[in-house]
Amino acid sequence: MRGASLLLVFLVAKLAIVWGHSAPLTCLALLAYVWQDAMIALAFAALDISLEKMGATTRIAWAIYWAVAIYAAINIPVGRVVFTPLTWPMLRAARGPLADSMLEYVTASNVLLVVAVLAAAAGLPRLLRQVPRQLVRMGLVCTIAVVLLGPMAGSRVDTRGMDRNVITALIGSGLPRVAARAGAGDWRESRFQTDRATEDLVRFAGSARGLNVVIVSLESTAAQYLPLYGAPDDGGHDVMPNLSTLARRALVFENAYAVYPESIKGLFSVLCSTFPAFDSRPEEYENVECSSVAAVLADAGYRTAMFHSGRFRYLGMEAIINGRGYQTLEDAGDIGGNHNSSFGVDEPATVARMLAWIDGLPRGQRFFLTYLPIAGHHPYATPEHGPFAGTAEIDQYRNALHYGDASLGALIEGLRARGLEQNTVWVVYGDHGEAFHQHEGNYGHTFLLYDENVHVPFLIAAAGLMRRQERVRKVVSLVDTAPTILDLMGIPSRANYQGRTMLDGAPRMALFFADYSLGLLGLRDGPWKFVYEVGSGRAKLFDLERDPRELSDVSAREAARVSWYGQVVRDWCVAQKSYVARSAAR
Repeated sequence: MRGASLLLVFLVAKLAIVWGHSAPLTCLALLAYVWQDAMIALAFAALDISLEKMGATTRIAWAIYWAVAIYAAINIPVGRVVFTPLTWPMLRAARGPLADSMLEYVTASNVLLVVAVLAAAAGLPRLLRQVPRQLVRMGLVCTIAVVLLGPMAGSRVDTRGMDRNVITALIGSGLPRVAARAGAGDWRESRFQTDRATEDLVRFAGSARGLNVVIVSLESTAAQYLPLYGAPDDGGHDVMPNLSTLARRALVFENAYAVYPESIKGLFSVLCSTFPAFDSRPEEYENVECSSVAAVLADAGYRTAMFHSGRFRYLGMEAIINGRGYQTLEDAGDIGGNHNSSFGVDEPATVARMLAWIDGLPRGQRFFLTYLPIAGHHPYATPEHGPFAGTAEIDQYRNALHYGDASLGALIEGLRARGLEQNTVWVVYGDHGEAFHQHEGNYGHTFLLYDENVHVPFLIAAAGLMRRQERVRKVVSLVDTAPTILDLMGIPSRANYQGRTMLDGAPRMALFFADYSLGLLGLRDGPWKFVYEVGSGRAKLFDLERDPRELSDVSAREAARVSWYGQVVRDWCVAQKSYVARSAAR
């Protein structure tokens, strides 16, 4: 009865997760959602019988039963928030710096659900002993039928990954989902003649020669929440007023996309102008060939520094930044700060440290400064109240962005007070977005590829060069950041860069992927947004000009476009995995 009990535990736990989410209630949908649970329960039952025939003590079977049941229960709070079972990438990310975020979900309702599932796990074996054997056989036949019919149902129902059992999700995410295969091509060149903006900004090439450069990577900042990108003022309050002021004399890129909806590998794409690889860990990038923009500018005589309000050791960031041309690297441990959290320190302390570093430079020394704030990261805590009075998480998030923006303003004012305003170029972008259930199960930033996850602000501001705001509609990618900075500085781009300057007039697609849970590949081509699911082969296509909220999948009526886009992202994915592996081995 342990196998049957485990199946019921799985079903109760999954019900606790999907309750409150929209899910189709059809026979096919039910088969799709439960067949993997049935498969694992059958596998456990077979193991249980084998152990019994070998004369093994029942303690082994009970130990396995309870380990799996407890793990299924632990998945409930996670699944209720992000609509996915735990995966290996998620477990690797669950380190000390996220302690404050994880504690947010130790709620009474989640604890009650976990306890209820564990109570069911304890009581079901005794209860099922009373079931007549004939019913047990019928249940076994039905379970086998569910397993046999489940894959067919899963191919016809979009379960958004919740068909996975907690064990199959863990095992599947730990195995390679795509193979590395050498390939070459301009993956960002579209074959379709669409109405794509191609603004030529070549007049700015070399215009910032000899100027200081400040990069600000805004944490978890999606374009759609900013008035600069069309969001309405909330009660007369701009979420990021200092950013809006800076943008008055700037190039504002309206369609900039992160390569990856997570900070660490996203930073690699910015610094090295190289796409990260699918199903790879940040630690693997330590030896990847990289002509970092920091290293190039250091060779050109710039003093280089990176200051991070968080902690470099989190998620392998050290492998991304060490040996990449930064002469000064300081994080929360070096900065100290007045307000500490598990994730880092307060932004004013980091700004003060950066200004002190500038003050310590020789007079007239050119510098390249990179600022990585953490304001905007979950759980959106700030040392002071912000202007947004709501109690919803998105209001807390807006207050966190507003708090971080105040420190951006302090840094801008600090450079102005030192007489550096006219000879400094600012490059400010969002490292990725942040989702608040705009789409079913989409929360946070790492799991999906909707615009709230990957469409980010990007602006280049220079008071000494630009007299007004210029909106740029063409599609660009954060992988284009390094060659764009070098083009502005009049320094030749590096041959191994996979991005290209945003100042040219050539159209290009933006490519991106997510691999924390479902394996997703995507691209933006003019008004078209395409997303492909690696495991199932499902694809979605959105026309963002007519459907900016990505609510209407039009893939069925654009078969040729979908087929070609799917081939592009698959070829790019396997080729990039091969490229990163070969580059690291040199």
